Amino acid sequence: MSYELRDHTADIAVEATAPTLSALFEALAEGFTAASCDAVPADGDRFDLRVTAESREALLFDYLDQLVYERDVREVLPVDHECVVEAGTVEAGAVDPDAWTVRASARGVPLDRVAAREIKAVTYSEMTLEEREDDWYGYVVFDV
Repeated sequence: MSYELRDHTADIAVEATAPTLSALFEALAEGFTAASCDAVPADGDRFDLRVTAESREALLFDYLDQLVYERDVREVLPVDHECVVEAGTVEAGAVDPDAWTVRASARGVPLDRVAAREIKAVTYSEMTLEEREDDWYGYVVFDV
């Protein structure tokens, strides 16, 4: 009896460009949805979320991680993403100029209405978030 260990890539990446940072977050979130399923039904209720982090990169990671959490806990696939990303955050009446916040909403499609592939987690592996000459660029790897 013999066996061989083979490289196995169980990841999927999403690459996006957008004219604004907010639109880039939306595009990468839509990439999360597209990586999760092929077709999205029209039903589901909108829900809001707010995420704050110490940097833009951490904010992107935490936001996408929150989408995975919503899917796992609320049993909905977040779709039709809307985001507003802001620098500087007010917490307990004080402004933290180094913090970043995304105020977002999505439509939550019940998981029993879609044939969804499981995305286990968002990773920092190869994550890129940068402003270029005329747009924003993002690249995120999801563990599937």
